[in-house]
Formats: sequence, structure tokens, C-alpha cells
Amino acid sequence: MVASRGNSSNPARIPALGIRVLALVFLSILLMYLDHRENHLNAVRKTIDVAVYPVRLVVDAPFRFWNWLGEATTSRSDLQREVSRLQTERLNMNLRLQRLTALEAENARLRSLLDARGKVRDEVRVAEIMSVDANPYEHNLVINIGSRDGVYDGQAIVDADGVVGQVIKTGLWTAQAVLISDTDHALPVEVNRNGLRTIAVGTGEIDRLDLPFLPNNADIEVGDLLVTSGLGGAFPEGYPVAVVESVTLIPQEPFADVTATPSSALDQVREVMLIWSAPPVTDEATDE
Repeated sequence: MVASRGNSSNPARIPALGIRVLALVFLSILLMYLDHRENHLNAVRKTIDVAVYPVRLVVDAPFRFWNWLGEATTSRSDLQREVSRLQTERLNMNLRLQRLTALEAENARLRSLLDARGKVRDEVRVAEIMSVDANPYEHNLVINIGSRDGVYDGQAIVDADGVVGQVIKTGLWTAQAVLISDTDHALPVEVNRNGLRTIAVGTGEIDRLDLPFLPNNADIEVGDLLVTSGLGGAFPEGYPVAVVESVTLIPQEPFADVTATPSSALDQVREVMLIWSAPPVTDEATDE
């Protein structure tokens, strides 16, 4: 009896299911036709998109957060390496560019001295400042490379704007340097405009140098660029040192009162470059 009841109910359900399927198919075709011809369902579609958008945001939020977290953690070290590389390249490029002014001014004089033409082959290395001497009367600082890196006493130190100072005490891992503004420091310089040579002496003030050995009739003007003369052997020639700030003639004295402002911001520098100078290569040596 139970089997006969189950069999007798199936024929009644099949026709009803088929009618529903046909009705749904017909309705689907009708809706597609109307939407294709007259776009009646655009409003419905937009409404559905608006209703579904928050759901999409919620579903996509974990993936967005995971991607952001991955990029933040993996790219930080890459960005630090890239920033360090770009800073080194910027310092090296500025180091080369700052010499163009001096080279252009010397070009006319060098044309008449063909046997004295030399090619500059300076090797540089970037160093970071570890500490600055707190004593206001001693302008010293410590850098993070020492004798194991080839640093030696008396070595020239520059930055992207000009001469900073030179090494006075070398350790194995660090080195101590004196700024050109220190009262115990003197630097042979020349006026880039005319080649006039003199000595720039530190004053104990971070933004001022003195030129105490210029006579009243010396050809020097406010705004003249002072560059290293190369005399003395510590600093290679042609690097900017300072710009003449004031020239005061003193008739009753043998020398004028001349001051200059360092080209480098000595109280703001954070990275410096140490210079290993190679001897100039003359044309005769090249021909040989």
C-alpha cells in the first residue's frame, strides 16, 4: 500500500514542475528581449548594484588589508636601501657638479699651459656623523669610519656644498675631524675669479671665516667664491670653501678686514665625504 501511494503521486507532480520551468523560461526570454530592446531593467540593475556594493566591500576588506600589510612589511627595507642609494648618488653628483664653477674659471688660464693639464681622479666615500663636540670653542665631530676603511690623519672632508674640515685623529672604527670654522684650523684658498691665493682661518663662529693676510690693495670683492688652492697637499684644488661676505679696507693697517661665509652649512651637515686624492695624470704620462 505504501509503494502504491508513492507511485500514484509522481505523475501528478511532473506536469506541474514542467509548467513552472516553461513559465520561467518564457519569462526569462521576455525580460531579456525587453532589456535588449528598450533597456527597461537598467534601473533594476543599478538598484541591485547599489545594494550589493557594501557586501562587496565587506568581502574584499580582508584581502585589501592583507595586501596592504604585505606591501608595508616587505617594502620598508627596500625603500630604506633605495633612499640610502639615492642619497649616496646625490652626494657624489653634487661633489662633481660643484667643481664646474672652478673649472670654468680656470679654463682660460689652462689653455695657455698645455703641459700642465691634469685629469682629476679623486676617490670619495660617504660617511655619517656620529656625534658633535658640545664644546662651543672646539668645532669637532666624529664620523663612523676609521683606519680599517683607509681613513688617515689630515684627510680632507667635504659635503655636497663644499669643504667641511679634515681628519685630525683616526681610530680603528671611527675618526675625529675638525671643522674649517675651528680657531685652530687654517686652509689655503684662492679667489676663483682671479686666482688670488690666501689663507682662510677659522674664527670659532660656525658661519664665518677670516682672511687675515690680504693687503688693502688686494683684488677681492664681496661675493667672490673661494676654492681650495691645492697647496699644502691636504685638500685637492678646486673645491668650494666659502663666499666673501665683507671687505673692509683699513688704511692705517697693512691688511684689510675680510670675512667669508662657508659654502657648507657646517651646523646642519649629517653626511660627509672623505677624499682620497690621486696624483694628476699629465698628457706626457698618458702618451707614454
